[in-house]
Amino acid sequence: MEYNLEKQHAKGKLHAIERINAILDEGSFMEIYSAARHQCTAFGMDKKELPYDGVITGFGTVNGRKVAIYSQDFTVQGGSLGKVHGQKIAEVIAKAIEMKCPVIGVNDSGGARIPEGVDALCGYGDIFYQNVRASGVIPQISIIAGPCAGGAVYSPGLTDFIFTIDKISQMFITGPKVVKQVMFMDISEEDLGGAAIHSQKSGVAHWRCEDEKSCYENVRKLLDYIPHFYGDRVPFEPKMKKGLFSSKEEPVFSFDVAKLEAIKSVLPEDTKKGYDIKEVISDVVDDGSFFESEAEFAGNAVVGFAKIEGKTVGIVANNPGFFGGLLNTDASDKIARHVRYCDCYDIPLLTFVDVPGFLPGPQEEQKGIIRHGAKVLYAYSEASVPKVTVITRKAYGGAYIAMCSKHLGADFVYAWPKAEIAVMGAEGATGILFAKEMKDPANAALVEQKKAEYAATFMTPTIAAQRDYISAVINPEETRNRVAQSFRLLEGKTSSDKISKKHGNIPL
Repeated sequence: MEYNLEKQHAKGKLHAIERINAILDEGSFMEIYSAARHQCTAFGMDKKELPYDGVITGFGTVNGRKVAIYSQDFTVQGGSLGKVHGQKIAEVIAKAIEMKCPVIGVNDSGGARIPEGVDALCGYGDIFYQNVRASGVIPQISIIAGPCAGGAVYSPGLTDFIFTIDKISQMFITGPKVVKQVMFMDISEEDLGGAAIHSQKSGVAHWRCEDEKSCYENVRKLLDYIPHFYGDRVPFEPKMKKGLFSSKEEPVFSFDVAKLEAIKSVLPEDTKKGYDIKEVISDVVDDGSFFESEAEFAGNAVVGFAKIEGKTVGIVANNPGFFGGLLNTDASDKIARHVRYCDCYDIPLLTFVDVPGFLPGPQEEQKGIIRHGAKVLYAYSEASVPKVTVITRKAYGGAYIAMCSKHLGADFVYAWPKAEIAVMGAEGATGILFAKEMKDPANAALVEQKKAEYAATFMTPTIAAQRDYISAVINPEETRNRVAQSFRLLEGKTSSDKISKKHGNIPL
């Protein structure tokens, strides 16, 4: 089949078939429905020959494992979506469900095919329905490799992961022309819905890549971390060597033992100073294995995937280096969605906690921090996968509860010796308990004494450990081994408290 490669190359973009070949293993693509054609006769469409109706669909492999894929061809009627075009995509998703394999969609379309009218909308509806059917059954990955506007955005919006590409990706409900007509505002496509907008501000995109090559490499990388269907296990074949004191072979993992000592110096002496939680993550997981998602959005929370002793875990963490690690609406959404994804596919969860609370103020209250924060509580409580939590420093108030505490079903909760587990910080607590005394400057010494007493009495992991809320107080350098051992013990964990119901009502 002939493809109009030059037309795409002139725009600095790869053609639909080149994109498929860049994602899949060499020579593995098997196309289906290549003979499909539209049946529209209005507006001279009966005289137009649209090869494969503008979208290439089929199956192949990534790192030897089967995947379904479709790629819209912008050189064919602008990649516009008509009834047959939509049916092809919907059917390949439906087949992926039956075949138990991930589906990858490469979006590059001018939108609905206007001459087809309501038939084009029917095509979108068919896709959305299959997206929802596939959710929690097979991973769905969307790549925005050109324009994606109007109703087209909701298919990627329903999928699990969205990849964008700098200077190429555009996503918006209504384009700049409509915005100008309705709101009298001049705005470029890039500023309205470019890759940076959706990776940094809207939180729609999970990864922003500098070019198409790096995008497709990251898609392949992601597929090495995640199960390919519900009930699947990520292939795990560790290298083996003979034990030091035994002839029995033991698995070997890529982990620099120097990191066991390095982790001790991550926390600053001043408890009010921030630090990058990703340093802690790096010092616990297998070397170079942390694969962060949504890195540019809600920096006060960190999520992603990593390997511990060669096996995939989902990572969630507060990041004190950004907003002090406070939970706000965006961070709450980011955490809750990642937790629910991991639970869908039985990926164990490792949570690092350093959170002084929920972000206060009228702006967050008006944005609905109550509703958004409740999503975190719901997601962790609902998750039945193995859950291990490490409290590195602060764990205050409702945010302590929300961040996978024992009270929400964590299997093991560990705290470092300097962890502060309390209703609030010493300064805030004494400000309430000794409000009258604080009004008189002469009581300054007394107030400082009470702060110290409160910190010593209530802001250590000791009380929580005595109450059985903490599994153990551990030194930072013990974290890697404790976490690894905990996940080994939790393999095959089953939930015994399932309540019969259709489904819960998460506060969306």
